[in-house]
Amino acid sequence: MQHRERYSSGAKWESVVGYSRAVRVGDRIYVTGTTATDESSNIVGVGDAYRQTVQCILNIERALKHFDATLENVVRTRMFVTDISRWEEYGRAHGEFFREIMPATTMVEVSGLIDPDMLVEVEADAEI
Repeated sequence: MQHRERYSSGAKWESVVGYSRAVRVGDRIYVTGTTATDESSNIVGVGDAYRQTVQCILNIERALKHFDATLENVVRTRMFVTDISRWEEYGRAHGEFFREIMPATTMVEVSGLIDPDMLVEVEADAEI
């Protein structure tokens, strides 16, 4: 098995659930489902689907930087949203970051996230 390097954002759920914000194995980086939280685990943009998506991607970008990677290294994203009828808000934010990168992406509606104020969760896979 290749060397595994982990990154923790310090979110309160990581130690409870037992996961890392991101894991690098070889040339691949896997960023776990990332929500719109700030460095104190407070939700950013309550009620604002666009703002929450922006914060999710900024959090992903921070995790990638830990491994000397950038959003340009992202090859796939997955967006889990609580209201698919707001797809344009989520999509506009995603497009602002990824319009030129064009990763494979998926957006699916889910019945809820870990906190009812969370509207979106984004995963990313990257290759260096």
